Amino acid sequence: MYGWCGKILRVDLTSGAITEEALDPKTARDYIGGRGLGIRYMLNELNPLCDPFGAENLFIMAAGPLTGTKAPTGARYMVMTKSPLTGAITCSNASGYFPAELKKTGYDMIIFSGQAPEPVYLWLHSGGAELRPAGHIWGKTSHEVDALVHGETEAKARIACIGPAATKGVLFASIMNDLNRTAGRSGVGAVMGSKKLVAVAVRGTSDVPIKDPDLFRAVVDKYLKQYRDSLGGERHSLNQYGTAATITKTQKFGVLPTRNFQQGTFEHWESLSGETLTEQFLIKTKTCHSCPIGCGRVTKVVKPGFEGEGEGPEYETIFALGSNCGIGDLAAVAKANYVCNEMGLDTISMGATISCAMELFERGWISETDIGRPLRFGDAEALVEMCRLTGLREGFGNYLAEGSLRLATRYGHPELAMVSKGQEFAGYDPRGEQGMGLAYATSPIGASHMRGDPAYIELLGVPKTIDPIASKGKSLIVKDWQEVFAVIDSAGLCVFFSVRNYMTPTEDIRPVGIVELLNAATGADYSLEELVKAGERIINAERLFLVKAGFSRKDDTLPPRMLQEPLPDGHAKGHVVRLEEMLTEYYRLRGWNQNGVPTEEKLRELDLK
Repeated sequence: MYGWCGKILRVDLTSGAITEEALDPKTARDYIGGRGLGIRYMLNELNPLCDPFGAENLFIMAAGPLTGTKAPTGARYMVMTKSPLTGAITCSNASGYFPAELKKTGYDMIIFSGQAPEPVYLWLHSGGAELRPAGHIWGKTSHEVDALVHGETEAKARIACIGPAATKGVLFASIMNDLNRTAGRSGVGAVMGSKKLVAVAVRGTSDVPIKDPDLFRAVVDKYLKQYRDSLGGERHSLNQYGTAATITKTQKFGVLPTRNFQQGTFEHWESLSGETLTEQFLIKTKTCHSCPIGCGRVTKVVKPGFEGEGEGPEYETIFALGSNCGIGDLAAVAKANYVCNEMGLDTISMGATISCAMELFERGWISETDIGRPLRFGDAEALVEMCRLTGLREGFGNYLAEGSLRLATRYGHPELAMVSKGQEFAGYDPRGEQGMGLAYATSPIGASHMRGDPAYIELLGVPKTIDPIASKGKSLIVKDWQEVFAVIDSAGLCVFFSVRNYMTPTEDIRPVGIVELLNAATGADYSLEELVKAGERIINAERLFLVKAGFSRKDDTLPPRMLQEPLPDGHAKGHVVRLEEMLTEYYRLRGWNQNGVPTEEKLRELDLK
């Protein structure tokens, strides 16, 4: 095989047995890789009703056929499991250098099953694979784990690991790789911790096999030139300001979540902007494997009380720990971000849960006695302290560790949790961005902008400008973008480059560049229609898992605040999410019945029957 390594590594953590098996070429072609392969194996081998923390749950790390190649931004991998936060499927991805190194070990995917009796880590290298004792690193910070595992393996190894949050069972614990890259959402780290798997260290020595090296190099050069020509000699905005540049757009359109989504604009937004981050905190930019953009931020804070150094914060972190908590002090947000990275916490869910607690406190539904201190919007010191307590599950952090829905339910007001399927919203208020509202509601992993991000077309004008407040036509747009994102995730690419450079320059986006790269790399001879169909197959396979886990139309919804409370300010003032009209049309376009279940005809069409 080419592009694909053609091998899967299976690790039975209960017995310690490690085996390998061949990857079926037809399965690889039909599901592409990464996210697609992960859901195919989970759907076939995992009981969707299983306990996410039980031995029966699978834990999968999967690369794509373009991961580890010279394809621009061919640097991503997917972590897939059943989520303890939502009970749904989840697929959390990350970049950096670990994914490429994983691929260069000669495997497309690692499937972990069972539960280790004692903490272990996997050391995968050219000499083979072995499980090593990890009791001495259990419960340490992610940075400490990284350093200790490097000392026991190789200096050039790449490591993905968990921190204290995962060992304590925080429901939104993340996995950290390359120190500060994060597979953050849905509690993938918590599942890794439940299996007593502390780290995966990889050192690869094999290049990814390419079917037609000359053609592949030509396609890579073509898209790199196209990208550079589009910049006209200037730096990319993501290179200049990182993802924090997004805050200018969300403020402008009135969709910057503020004070637990009570508002859509924030009076201190400029102090959280990409410009402020660059001017006051940036040490240097940082790239991932095969990336021409370099959106990563290496930063340092010297403000007394918030001193620290690390990477980020990214836009999603800035909204979650900043505006959504009413905090305009970027030093405090950066410090809280550093704490989350070392603890191994998803910053989106962390910030959303703190902001929910702040609203509950200000409305008098949580007492100061319960928390141990006042917890008001704008309290920067409390923000940092709550992140630390959550990572350790100490004090009130033990309740925050359950996520915003369980927290708000505990205090009798679940309506104050801004979630879909139990997962916290990303940094866009859907009342001012109707497509995002539908995307949140129908995302297979719960609220997520990364399962098909309509902000590109609704806020950024990529590939064309469209009214974000309009609901007409959004069902088709969301459907198309979800399928294209499934292709991007499965191929092993980053959306930042892919959406702007590999797509047709029309509203009807199609991944023409990814077809060219995949065919040159794998020799699979995809047509554009076949590749898009593979994306649709992946979406439907994920939906089948959800249906078998008990999800239906009742779960494709949003909190009452989004459906009943109009935005009080900003460009989208007076609007709510008009979900039902979009959802009915979305189901029809998908070939699902009105309860959100794929029809027999659709399953046969996609060879899922």
